[in-house]
Amino acid sequence: MPLFATTVFLSAFLLFQIQPIVAKMILPWFGGSSSVWSVCIVFFQVELLLGYAYVHWLHEKLTPQRQALVHGGLLLLSLALLPVAADPAWKGAALAHPSWSVLALLTTAVGAPYLMLSTTGPLMQAWYARSFPASVTVAHPYRLYALSNLASMLALLSYPVLVEPLWPVGIQATAWSAGYVAFVAVCLATARLAWRRMAGQVSDEAVLVEAAKHPGWRECLLWIGLSATASILLLAMTQHLTQDVAPVPFLWVLPLTLYLLSFILCFDAPRYYVRPLFLAALPLCFWAMDGVLDAGTDVPVLIALISVSLFVFCMVCHGELVRRKPPLRYLTLFYLMLSVGGALGGFLVGLVAPAVFNAYFELPLGLFLCAALVVAVLWRELKPVWRVLLLLALLGYGLRLGDIAFEYVNGYRTVVRNFYSQLRVLDSTDDALGPKRAMLHGRINHGEQFMAAAQRKQPTAYYCERSGIGRAIRALQQGQPFKLGVVGLGAGTLATYGRAGDELRIYEINEQVLDLARSEFTFLSDSPARIVPVLGDGRLILEREAQQQFDLLAMDAFSGDSIPAHLLTLEAMTTYLGHLKSDGLLAVHITNHYLDLKPVMTAAAQHFGKTAVLYTLEPKDDDAYCRNSDWVLFMSAQQAAQLPAGLQGGEPLVPRVGFKPWTDSFSNLLGILK
Repeated sequence: MPLFATTVFLSAFLLFQIQPIVAKMILPWFGGSSSVWSVCIVFFQVELLLGYAYVHWLHEKLTPQRQALVHGGLLLLSLALLPVAADPAWKGAALAHPSWSVLALLTTAVGAPYLMLSTTGPLMQAWYARSFPASVTVAHPYRLYALSNLASMLALLSYPVLVEPLWPVGIQATAWSAGYVAFVAVCLATARLAWRRMAGQVSDEAVLVEAAKHPGWRECLLWIGLSATASILLLAMTQHLTQDVAPVPFLWVLPLTLYLLSFILCFDAPRYYVRPLFLAALPLCFWAMDGVLDAGTDVPVLIALISVSLFVFCMVCHGELVRRKPPLRYLTLFYLMLSVGGALGGFLVGLVAPAVFNAYFELPLGLFLCAALVVAVLWRELKPVWRVLLLLALLGYGLRLGDIAFEYVNGYRTVVRNFYSQLRVLDSTDDALGPKRAMLHGRINHGEQFMAAAQRKQPTAYYCERSGIGRAIRALQQGQPFKLGVVGLGAGTLATYGRAGDELRIYEINEQVLDLARSEFTFLSDSPARIVPVLGDGRLILEREAQQQFDLLAMDAFSGDSIPAHLLTLEAMTTYLGHLKSDGLLAVHITNHYLDLKPVMTAAAQHFGKTAVLYTLEPKDDDAYCRNSDWVLFMSAQQAAQLPAGLQGGEPLVPRVGFKPWTDSFSNLLGILK
């Protein structure tokens, strides 16, 4: 058992450690969108499916000795593809089918080693059952599966705490590759042991196992459904946390940890799934999620409700799976069906939903599927009267979820969605200034405009006259034509500062944002300046463009409430500063509820010999035009000492002792949490 357990633990640890490593590698190449994480999870789930299908084929078609030979040969071949690395040629492929580009990139970067790792869990369990038939109970191989999930959870939790803060991503990939070599050596040793133990191994128990009855297609469909439901709820609730509730980059770890914990508890010992307790808690969790979806409340409460509910949902799905696990003869079929369900759930949320749905309908869909499967699981155990009551309750719950889903789009002028985000345009009325229109990404306001003729050219929100960017533009506009660069369009509010003869060059990665700014707002059309929209990732385009000689370059690209980390690295700043005039300013919008980006700004400014000056605006309650904002201006020490009147009163930022500047290979989000 120790050798088998070591192989399973090491493979599962590497399996989940590579996920954040490679995702961090490619995140800057696809706009820093949180959807990159979702598509990465889809890829890894599909790889697991292929790995489990391969193991099932080995188990059904080849003798134990040939299994060891074939698998050992493939392991050795996979070493030729090390070290793992993402090809920089994929940079800038985000606009042309970004989801498929991410999948193709991951296939070339880590496809083969990840596939071999994904086969290890079920294959080691099957080999262990055949190597020691006289001493193996049904529970022993499945406990190896629980061990693999424990290793996965440890890998996931250790990355943001131990790995990411200490090593650049290149060293992380190299260390992972060395770990993979060690895994191959241990796995080959296990294959040799299994070869020797399985040679001519026949026992009464093995014969009984071989003669076990096939589970049947209905049971297989139930396995797939339970696995798919847990996968859908994992991804959909993670999406709700990071997009609509609290867009903290680390919140994707919490749901996945709970998901893996449910696997560990259910597969390690069935007693952890106290069926009456979890089934009784299920309606309470449905009720709690109803409140989460239908009403707003404090963020900590929402996080707690979503986390507890997800854990209960996963415990029910995985607990019922374990109650239905087949004899060891069909162990590989069981895991194949689990992987089919996981991949289907990931495919729905990560690929189908952004292309088909205009709002996040997959969460209500997952909740209804969970309720329907519980009814199916309990059907044969209930008396007819209870069956009728459950069906009526299910119908009522479906109608309620349909009503909630309708509210996702009801009352908005338009709702659109793609790989990068869901955007909604909302009309409201200000008591003093009349009709107002806002662009929303989740719950975050990305620009607003008063629609009355007298106010619609007034800069608003984070870009009003008193904000850092408003003061900077007014201070630099001294009669001569002014050239402003903007990374991140939003509603196009900064166009209000444009004068005849000025040029605004605006970089925007999401075509839907540009369409809405043109069709729903008038900032762009009202501006007398020359507006030049450029579609694509702002940083990547600026890297390829000739020097623009901007008087001011404003960094205002947000994904939800967070600026993508790749836009704040030293390499990115080098590009920005290279496009400024000798006396030009770089302005970075760092307004954020959850991250303190001041140390990042200060470290970058210090690296380039610049001074970072913070302009914080906290408007009074009766100020309808302005919102709370934080802007940082990068300038030379001479400029900081001779600021024009409009820019005086800012706060020069002091470097934090020991804080390392961010680079493309190193960033530590954990260190800047508020």
